[in-house]
Amino acid sequence: MPLRPLPEFIKPKAKADRALGKRTKNKVTVKKGAAFWHSTGRHTSRRLLRTVPRQITNVLQADLLWAMGFSGSGIKVAVFDTGLSENHPHFRNLKDRTNWTNEKTLNDGLGHGTFVAGVIASSKECQGFAPDADLHIFRVFTNNQVSYTSWFLDAFNYAILKKINVLNLSIGGPDFMDHPFVDKVWELTANKVIMVSAIGNDGPLYGTLNNPADQMDVIGVGGIDFEDKIARFSSRGMTTWELPGGYGRVKPDIVTYGSGVRGSGLKSGCRTLSGTSVASPVVAGAVTLLASAVIHRIPMVNPASMKQALMASARRLPGVNMFEQGHGKLDLLKAYQVLNSYKPQASLSPSYIDLTDCPYMWPYCTQPIYYGGMPTIVNVTILNGMGVTGRIVDKPIWQPYTPQNGDYIEVAFSYSNVLWPWSGYLAVSITAAKKAAQWDGIAQGQVTLTVSSPPEEGEKEERTSTVKLPVRVKVVPTPPRSKRVLWDQYHNLRYPPGYFPRDNLRMKNDPLDWNGDHPHTNFKDTYQHLRNAGYYVEILGAPLTCFDANQYGTLLIVDSEEEFFPEEISKLKRDIDNGLSVIVIADWYNVSVMKKVKFYDENTRQWWMPDTGGANVPALNDLMYPWNMAFSDQVYEGDFTLGDHDMYYASGSSIAKFPEDGIMITQTLKDQGNEVLKQESQTVDTVPILGLYQMTGEEAGRVALYGDSNCLDNSHLQKDCFWLLDALLQYTSHNHMPPVFEQQGSPFSIMNVELPERMEGNHLARYSKVLESSLAGQTRPLPACPHLSWAKGEPLNKSAPTNLYKHQKLLSIDLMEPPVPNVVRRQPGIQHIVSDGVGWDIQPGVPSHPHNSIQSMPVFALAGLTLVVVFFAVHIHKSRSKPKRRKPRLKRPTFINIVKPVV
Repeated sequence: MPLRPLPEFIKPKAKADRALGKRTKNKVTVKKGAAFWHSTGRHTSRRLLRTVPRQITNVLQADLLWAMGFSGSGIKVAVFDTGLSENHPHFRNLKDRTNWTNEKTLNDGLGHGTFVAGVIASSKECQGFAPDADLHIFRVFTNNQVSYTSWFLDAFNYAILKKINVLNLSIGGPDFMDHPFVDKVWELTANKVIMVSAIGNDGPLYGTLNNPADQMDVIGVGGIDFEDKIARFSSRGMTTWELPGGYGRVKPDIVTYGSGVRGSGLKSGCRTLSGTSVASPVVAGAVTLLASAVIHRIPMVNPASMKQALMASARRLPGVNMFEQGHGKLDLLKAYQVLNSYKPQASLSPSYIDLTDCPYMWPYCTQPIYYGGMPTIVNVTILNGMGVTGRIVDKPIWQPYTPQNGDYIEVAFSYSNVLWPWSGYLAVSITAAKKAAQWDGIAQGQVTLTVSSPPEEGEKEERTSTVKLPVRVKVVPTPPRSKRVLWDQYHNLRYPPGYFPRDNLRMKNDPLDWNGDHPHTNFKDTYQHLRNAGYYVEILGAPLTCFDANQYGTLLIVDSEEEFFPEEISKLKRDIDNGLSVIVIADWYNVSVMKKVKFYDENTRQWWMPDTGGANVPALNDLMYPWNMAFSDQVYEGDFTLGDHDMYYASGSSIAKFPEDGIMITQTLKDQGNEVLKQESQTVDTVPILGLYQMTGEEAGRVALYGDSNCLDNSHLQKDCFWLLDALLQYTSHNHMPPVFEQQGSPFSIMNVELPERMEGNHLARYSKVLESSLAGQTRPLPACPHLSWAKGEPLNKSAPTNLYKHQKLLSIDLMEPPVPNVVRRQPGIQHIVSDGVGWDIQPGVPSHPHNSIQSMPVFALAGLTLVVVFFAVHIHKSRSKPKRRKPRLKRPTFINIVKPVV
């Protein structure tokens, strides 16, 4: 789907997601007149973002590198954007301008590309980081802000031909399955092009990372303001490629200033803008400057080594988790120190696993592990600075620390067979051992793995690098069944690849449901509420046949789009009969409404029809058929009161079938389906929306149905219903009927409500894990349940480090003792600093130190230091003895900067 620049003046249209600047299959469309630098206008507080404009290069101390003679010279940097005027006064080294659009112009008609290029390479007024870099402009967006994937592919090929070193993409979209685009990005980075990309302006929602910034081989950049706070607009992790079976990776990689930054205006002068489209060229400019500063070592500069340097030198922001800040804030000077003596090696992101480190390790740190629970999965990125391709030698080794109870946890691995390009993954699954069933404490160990890459030119042996991943977890006794909640993640589907519409039909300007539907993305607040209420939330990424129902009080099925295997249906019925309780929370489903929200794709010349509704109600009805329950195809919305709580029903289903002796709660709501289809408003009384039922049988569990998930979903949240979820869990897990249900609920007979049918000709089978893609309506064979092979531990009889973060940083690079520079004269009036070649390895090991360290400092230097202290003490004493004179107040110059309001 569409790739989008994230500039300041996009006006979203309902004409398809292309009109939102999200990448659909081959076309990008971004409409004129609104917040191009911000996401859609749903976060109105973004309009309050105002900051005093500051010279970004001074804030990040680029002037110190300029004073050393480094200014981007010799580095080719490409800007893929809206073009640039040939005679713009800010650029002195414009090498090439190319146009890949269907318009016959090379100039920028919007100002976005000019601003981005200015942040990177402006030489006047609002100075860029690398004014002497060779600037290559690729015009890939029209003045109507339209682009196609094919234009990007052609332009990418030309960038490879031109041997571009650094490439900035202030664009993005949710389509990480646009395979031609993703493959070409891999090809670019494999050719040593360092790609920097904005992670998106869809914050503060989690799971909203844009592609290609979410790729392992790309430097994904988030935004902060000048108070070092994460910008509200900056998208949050985790990556959603791995869902629903696995767990997402850490992104962004780093963050930097993206709010109130000054850059070049369209024709001349400066302007101030905000967004991750601003943060991205800040990093791209910094990377260009850094590359020029180590141009004598340019063979070792590659996408992995540059990312390693940025990560290792980044400053962690306090009180911010890793899915918001990645490794922290860009530190240009420390990154230079790392690169200046970098040795090719492998590293890990994150560099340690500490499930007690809150808030940085959120959400892992919010819930301890225990015996019998679903394994906690941490998806670690392997960066390989030794070569574009590599492999893990043998397999990772688990080494529990004996003094720190490492044998109380078990660890399993899955990992990339080949590391390409420059990267791979290591998924670490962690659970408590059986001996820890009643144990409470901290367990520690480490994972050790060796990465190898083919020898470079002139080398005879493979390059190898051994890395260690410290692990620390909190283990508690297994909680009681009533406190354990299992979240069904397996039956979630989203865009990409299929067209799954929004759960709230009012969200017309962003129709695709692409946030991942996960407790740690768009259901983040729901998850945190459950944890605060004392529940342990586990996530099931496998069919319902793959869990032991005796371990859980309640199974949560929320907003599912997937079909169910027949074996799942029969197994769940048995589980309920044996005491498991289930809460099913649905959303709208109506074939006529689905046809109404179709849109036309101008690239494929086809109509895009939803593959299901907000939820797959026909599939849920199949699941609930043995329970004599079902949802209808009627769509309702409206405000109502339940007990003392104000509620909003947003595009929800009603209950069409329910046992007569159950408890039903009804409300008066608007018929939204009728409004969508006929543009007529109609109010309906006694709409059944909430049902509770004690299943028959001596040990049988309980079932609760509710027709709308929007009150739990951060993507659409208007009035939360966390209290309702609490009440439902009191009923299902604790067999306690909350008074609000007793007061407003009653037996209710539902008369002749038609059940929804699946839409003919839908393409759900193309994306389903359950349906056969070639046989309409036929299910696949039930897959085997995941089986983890627990690693055999190799115990270490030594104490573990107490602070894994600082421990890892010290093992990586010694940032406390920067290299002592030698100052030599190369040009009159300019000092050039040459490093002594101090080792700033990222790899664990003993850090090297400058030869002229404090240990070898001459004695007379210490004496000189004493004289300086005495001099200042005397000076201060004299100044205090003089009468105080009133100093005249100096007037600061006033800068008038126009900040374009966000609309």
